[in-house]
Amino acid sequence: MIYLAVSEITDCLPAGRKFSVSGVLKKLGVSRSGYYDWLKRKPSNQAIKREFVKENIKKIYDDNYRIYGAPKITKELNGKGISVAERTVTKYMREMKIRACYITPYTVTTISEDFTSKLQNLLRRNFNPERPNAVWCTDITYIYTEEGFIYLSCIMDIFSRKIVAWELSNTLETVHVINAIRKALYKTSGVIPRIIHTDRGVQYTSDAYIRETSGMQRSYSGKGNPWDNACIESFHALIKREWLNRFRIKNFNHAYKLIFEYIDTYYNTRRIHSHCDYKSPEQYERDYYRLKESLFDIAV
Repeated sequence: MIYLAVSEITDCLPAGRKFSVSGVLKKLGVSRSGYYDWLKRKPSNQAIKREFVKENIKKIYDDNYRIYGAPKITKELNGKGISVAERTVTKYMREMKIRACYITPYTVTTISEDFTSKLQNLLRRNFNPERPNAVWCTDITYIYTEEGFIYLSCIMDIFSRKIVAWELSNTLETVHVINAIRKALYKTSGVIPRIIHTDRGVQYTSDAYIRETSGMQRSYSGKGNPWDNACIESFHALIKREWLNRFRIKNFNHAYKLIFEYIDTYYNTRRIHSHCDYKSPEQYERDYYRLKESLFDIAV
């Protein structure tokens, strides 16, 4: 709209800069009286609602580290009682020049050994187990710092996509994978998953790893096939794209603080996930146990 364009130009001018509104309006062939009538006009209910929705979009976007795209923002808005379609949110975000962080597909990050038929894929890409802590998956990813590469080992509960435990290290030694497993068992009060799935990295075929996971069924991805371990591969791409790649990471301690902030204070507790019915992993898990208790009470 011409009136709006003229108004925005006058608002953006530096203090003291002269600007002839009449001259511009004349050039554009627009009446001066019409322009000033438009300035006095009260905004319509539709315009008020549009600005209200945009303000909430910006708040949700900023509160979530500028990570969310239109689908998640729409779910958050609807959850707050603001009725708006995803297509409308997409349009407003485009007008506001804000966009989500998009992740790239999976990347192979570990050195593999060829054990052919000895290593079986028990998971078979069944990424929807029936309960929490039935199936874990784990992997190692590289993180660049100014002092050199460091290595992040994460263990995910596939049921809720929750990161049960993680370990950051300066080397790829198997002991760090073992430490991550022990942390996970401690945090789940000793609950042992039925299956633990990994790629064929040397850490996961070592004697130490086999001893540590003796009570679990070990499942392995096919050779050179990261899609068999898609959940944890996707998470490692996610944490880099949404968070770590924003920073110039100085050293181990700097990386540790950033990873803790993302996983423990945001990803597990607040970040909604489409797999979890647009709830956070921890909320999704809590709702499972709440429903289970309700069904038990009804049965009794």
